[in-house]
Amino acid sequence: MTRSLSRRTFQSTLVAGGVLAGLKNASGVIETRKYRVGIIGATGRGDYGHAVDAPFTKLPNVEVVALADADPKGLAKAIERIKPQKSYADYQEMLSKESLDLVAICPRWIDQHSEMLMAAAKANCHVYMEKPFCRTMLECDQVRKEFENRKLKLAIAHTAQYSPVLDVALKLVGDGAIGQVLELRGRGKEDHRGGAEDMWVLGSHVFGLMRSFAKSDPQACVAQVTHQGRGIRKEHVVEGNEGLGLLAGDRVQATYSFADGLMGYFGSCKGMAANPSRFALQVFGSKGVLEIESGYLAAAHLLQDGSWSPGRSGKNWERITSAGIGKDEPIQAGSYEDGHIAAIKDLMAAIEEDRAPKCSLVDAVGITEMILGAFESQRLGQPVSLPCMTREHPLKLLA
Repeated sequence: MTRSLSRRTFQSTLVAGGVLAGLKNASGVIETRKYRVGIIGATGRGDYGHAVDAPFTKLPNVEVVALADADPKGLAKAIERIKPQKSYADYQEMLSKESLDLVAICPRWIDQHSEMLMAAAKANCHVYMEKPFCRTMLECDQVRKEFENRKLKLAIAHTAQYSPVLDVALKLVGDGAIGQVLELRGRGKEDHRGGAEDMWVLGSHVFGLMRSFAKSDPQACVAQVTHQGRGIRKEHVVEGNEGLGLLAGDRVQATYSFADGLMGYFGSCKGMAANPSRFALQVFGSKGVLEIESGYLAAAHLLQDGSWSPGRSGKNWERITSAGIGKDEPIQAGSYEDGHIAAIKDLMAAIEEDRAPKCSLVDAVGITEMILGAFESQRLGQPVSLPCMTREHPLKLLA
């Protein structure tokens, strides 16, 4: 047994017994354990994502032990910014030499995610990471198996999932503010990335919200993925931007069936962006509509109108905040960094309480399943059950 695992096993025993999970200081305030953190960046290949590294310097119970980046200039800038105790050009070396509790996987490019995740798991480290998750279901399955076998936690940076506004919105829907939920509709930003790239990069946020309101995984998907009006074929497949892997399609129209007959829809069409953007999830019910945008403390609105037509009903949209309907937002900390901080705190609490984070490994895999399920439905020309039977990338099998 390595020193790292031995120390972690000892700490886990203390946490399980409540020794490190809830120590009280002289003032009676509960303090969480101290976390030894390693940060992985990749300058020029996804960098540090949406500044996933910086929030760790703002948490009092975090010790940034080491930082790794293969790019010398990027590493130098990160050292100046984060001030870690040690630095490495190779994250594998960092993981082998340092005794870490938690690793931040920061790059936006997802072609590196699987390898980084497997390395972190083998070093017995919990993970907070940039989204999207992994490129294929094979990668997802391998990572999930490794983390679950080692009883490690993973949280992914879909910051809307940690928002107190989402908590209020879910409660309103649960309490019947819009009546019985009938359908879910979401769209991406539909800019130059519209279609398949939009589904990966921004649709993943929408799918996370969709799963939250559906309270379940989808059971099936039927989709059309087209290129210039025709179904995608092998010659349309390219290597996507940001390490997304195989990609095809400038328009996506995908429908998902959830439990109890609830249907969810996602659409994206290249070059069809609006101002303000349609990038959001709308929850339609028998008595009204709730709309929530992606992001930490992002805007949410309620239309208490069963006709869904304020032009006919004369009803108005009302803002939802963390304080409720039509109330001012009392929380001032609403930046992207604040979302990361909320997510990291939730991950640490999940470790100490032995529960799933609010946006967990299971959620990350489920979101990826929804994305790749759309490609698989197009490939087969029919609805597909989820999880997909095929774990290879569907576009690799496209005729």
